[in-house]
Amino acid sequence: MFIETEGTPNPATLKFLPGRDVLGARTADFASPAAAGASPLATALFGIPGVARVFLGGDFVTVTKTAATDWSSLKPQVLAALMEHFLAGRPALDELDADDADLVEPIAPEDAEIVSQIRELLDTRVRPAVAGDGGDIVFRGYREGVVKLHMQGACSGCPSSRATLKHGIENMLRHYVPEVVAVEQVDL
Repeated sequence: MFIETEGTPNPATLKFLPGRDVLGARTADFASPAAAGASPLATALFGIPGVARVFLGGDFVTVTKTAATDWSSLKPQVLAALMEHFLAGRPALDELDADDADLVEPIAPEDAEIVSQIRELLDTRVRPAVAGDGGDIVFRGYREGVVKLHMQGACSGCPSSRATLKHGIENMLRHYVPEVVAVEQVDL
């Protein structure tokens, strides 16, 4: 098994491509070892000293290191853990959550069509580009013209993520969905 690695815009995060499906159309973000209970893969990666965050994408895994850790010592350990996990045939995630489980607040019925347009734009124009950088942007809510998004993977903590959110995503959503007045980042 050959696992490729790629840098991301976040210098603390590397993207690992195992050459096979990780989560398919889903993603999962684990900000701490305590949050990784439903993922045997994330649990194994958090067992490596220096791992600060794990993100599972469709066909990749991103790992964020602590500031005190150097990639030269961490990268081989992550590669070994990924190889062992995939060769053993273990699942990346034990259970899948419902799509709307992490909404900040319920969507008002009168906003359903607007939310549908926003999700479509995010899924077709934003998420594929962000996945290329080892991250994801997940819809978390809409109310009174404000779209709430959660940054995951390499995007979480990336120095350029706020600019991407405000100048790129907000401008695009406002162009295609006139009801959108602002985009806010939410941390869960």
